[in-house]
Order: sequence, then structure tokens, then C-alpha cells
Amino acid sequence: MAAATHNELSNNGLEIPIYANDIMDSKHCQKIEEGDNVDYFQRAQWLRAAVLGANDGLVSVSSLMMGVGSVKEDIKPMLLAGFAGLFAGACSMAIGEFVSVYTQRDIEVAQIKRENSMKVGGENEEEGEKENLPNPFQAALASALAFSAGAVMPLLAAAFIKPHKVRLGVLVLAASLALVVFGIVGAVLGKTPKVKSSIRVLVGGWVAMAITFGLTKLIGSNGLQM
Repeated sequence: MAAATHNELSNNGLEIPIYANDIMDSKHCQKIEEGDNVDYFQRAQWLRAAVLGANDGLVSVSSLMMGVGSVKEDIKPMLLAGFAGLFAGACSMAIGEFVSVYTQRDIEVAQIKRENSMKVGGENEEEGEKENLPNPFQAALASALAFSAGAVMPLLAAAFIKPHKVRLGVLVLAASLALVVFGIVGAVLGKTPKVKSSIRVLVGGWVAMAITFGLTKLIGSNGLQM
């Protein structure tokens, strides 16, 4: 099928053919690129909250349990500390994410109002733009659930193991495996290098657990009884 064309007169008086199909193809490619950008932007918002929440839950509760385990061999104090960390952390993540996203939303709404106040029919555009803004309630719920999902892993790993040293070893092993998985999942969804991402997450978790274990043991050995 012949491509539809029309001629445009240049400054030198020459007629330059312009192919309509080429214009349509370029517009189509531009729409695809814009669509990809929007998809990645939306994905990044949820990915940030989910990965941050799950990683925080895993590292925080694992570190708490390691700290208590450094001075107490009984399993009950470790589990109580873990559950307390789960509840407190989930609430903290939800409230923090809610306040953060709501503040961001207020700033963007104010900016939209300033821009649309100078346009004719800006009120209709304002309502449409508000619908595309992030929902603080959804972000808070996602953060709390993600934190809880990460925090449950060390609790399940240590809940049924009575020997103290074995329990600590299993806890570190389970946390390490989960950290690697979180790093890989985040890299796949964010299209970043998998090895670098997983190593970064793993080393960060190890450092947090080691510092908590060492400092808690130091404080406990200096006379502070739990």
C-alpha cells in the first residue's frame, strides 16, 4: 500500500514530500515511550515502599532478636522482642509513610492549583490531575504489610529451635537468605544489577545485626540485667 504523502514548500521553492505514515509511526513510538515512563514511575513508587518495608522488618526484628539472644539464652525473651519489634515497626512504617505521602500530596495539589488558576477551565483539569496523585492510605497499608512480611521471617526461623547457639545460627542464615531474595527481587523489578543489589542489601543487614549483637552483649556484660 502506498504511503500517504503531502508536499511542503521549502524556503528555496522546492517541494519536499512528507510521509503521513512516518509521522504516525513517530507519534506512536513517542506514546509508547511515554507509557513506559509512566509505568516505571508508578512501579517505582510501590517498589520503594514494598522493598523498604520488607527489608526494614527483616533487619529490625532480626537485629532485635540477635541483641536479646546475646544476653539471654531463653527463647521467650527473643520471641517477645521480635513480636514487639514487629508491632512497633509496622505502626511506625505506616504512620511515617502516611505523613510523607500526604505531605507530598499537599505540595503537589498546591502546585496544581497555582498552575490551573491561570488557565481557562483549569478546575476540570485539576480534578483529573488529583486522581493521579499517590494515595497516602494505600501507601501506609503497603508499608505496614511489607514490614510485617519481612519481620515474620526471623520469628518463624527461631520459634521452634531450643538450642541457643543453633537458634542464633538459623536466625542469621534465614535472615541472610531473605536479604538476598529481597535484593534480587528489587533488582529485577527496578531493572538494576542483581549481584550488586543483593550484596548491598546482604552486607547492610549483616552490619546491623552485628552491631546490635555486639553492643547489646557489651551492655549486658557490664552489669545491666534484663
